[in-house]
Amino acid sequence: MESTELFEYISATKIRLRKLSPFFAALSLYAEIDFSNEVQLAATNGKKIIFNPITYIQLPPAERDGVFLHELLHMALLHNLRIGIRDHYIFNIAADIVVNGMIINEGNFKLPKYGIRDQDLEHLSVEEVYELIIKNKKSYNLKLVDLINGEKDLDDKDLKRESNDINKIGINDLKTESEIRNYWKQAINDSKLITKGLSKNSLSESFERNLGEVLEPEIDWKTKLWNFLVRTPTDFGEFDRRLIYSGLYLENLEGESINVFCCIDTSGSISDYEINKFMSELKGIINAYPNLNCRLWYADDECYGPYDIESMKNIPKPEGGGGTDFEPFFQDISNKKYTNNEGVCIYLTDGFGYFPEKEPELPVLWVVIPGGADEEYFPFGEIVKLTD
Repeated sequence: MESTELFEYISATKIRLRKLSPFFAALSLYAEIDFSNEVQLAATNGKKIIFNPITYIQLPPAERDGVFLHELLHMALLHNLRIGIRDHYIFNIAADIVVNGMIINEGNFKLPKYGIRDQDLEHLSVEEVYELIIKNKKSYNLKLVDLINGEKDLDDKDLKRESNDINKIGINDLKTESEIRNYWKQAINDSKLITKGLSKNSLSESFERNLGEVLEPEIDWKTKLWNFLVRTPTDFGEFDRRLIYSGLYLENLEGESINVFCCIDTSGSISDYEINKFMSELKGIINAYPNLNCRLWYADDECYGPYDIESMKNIPKPEGGGGTDFEPFFQDISNKKYTNNEGVCIYLTDGFGYFPEKEPELPVLWVVIPGGADEEYFPFGEIVKLTD
């Protein structure tokens, strides 16, 4: 079959995606496509999707769409990069369980009958599913290994290629993991922006949750928490700031018990994507130091919590959706006498709301989304602005 005919099948899938899910249709524009006889049906090396030109076009249209979305999600959620030193085969199973669950839960797509499903696990992260498969010694029949080695070279003489529809410099030109991560982060951001406001653009909870696992924290929380929790030079007669940069004081803090009281704004003005950005920063906070005691609240015009957080595995589902009042969180801190402990309050928000009249006793760090309130709007605390 001629190359032009093969890519007509891809174009047809993209057209159907526009009707079924504008976001995924927009995201598909960032994918580079190859056809090769070296794969059984479809695969990805994290930089492109490769389809078998015979077996792929033999699928019914709905299944072709599902397989296309399956590989697209593997790439966008960075599954190839996340394998690390794990068993490749088992990680592929875990990634398929998560991705297939997301696709079916979207409600508009079908998968080939041999696609792996496990409804008890598919709501978890890929890494969690991987660990449970090993722990419980569960067995699955994975017919198609589709996460291929990023360094694997396919035979270009048999390759029919379609570049992405967006950039002159495509993802195949990228070399480092960091570049690939940034590519898909930008692709996801742009796709959400392009389809913002469309009635059919609501993303499933499972995709939003998995998206939050991919986003990396912007803030260097090890250093930021140091600035709040270590005594200042005025408290130390012989304190030498130069030692900070040698890492000596940071190493000392590794053994300290650190109290962080974190509140995430879940008012109606905060989007799902912004919640995910907040969650990525929460991940950075939790992982900053081994002996960190983190308590989490959600808040709109009232607060929900606190929840003792040991890892991202036990994060409760956000509550809220109302107006914005910052006082309930700080009042709860005071009522529970957390102010008797050394620590820091971190409030992740857009900054638009009612502030308490009295400044809290503990130091406060405001983490503000792009487009949030300007610094002069905050009556107390330090402000850090996130970027897009």
